[in-house]
Amino acid sequence: VLTLSFSGMNNQYVRREVFCRNTCDELKRFWEREIGKQTYYRESEEHRLGRSALGKLREEWKQKLETKLRLRNNSDETEKRANVGQ
Repeated sequence: VLTLSFSGMNNQYVRREVFCRNTCDELKRFWEREIGKQTYYRESEEHRLGRSALGKLREEWKQKLETKLRLRNNSDETEKRANVGQ
């Protein structure tokens, strides 16, 4: 029995026991399945986040704030020009 432990990974990958009876094929298949699962979970999470409205909302707020800053900066410049002309 070969026991593998991982630190800093998701709980589902914390500890796995591999029963390898003198064949590398079993170990190879095990790791291929584990990598496949991890890839599936990562892609699922990326897809879920991509569908989330949070990114769209953040972009909208960013654009609103940029517009307000531009308007404020333009009004400050106009006021300075008016003061210089007096």
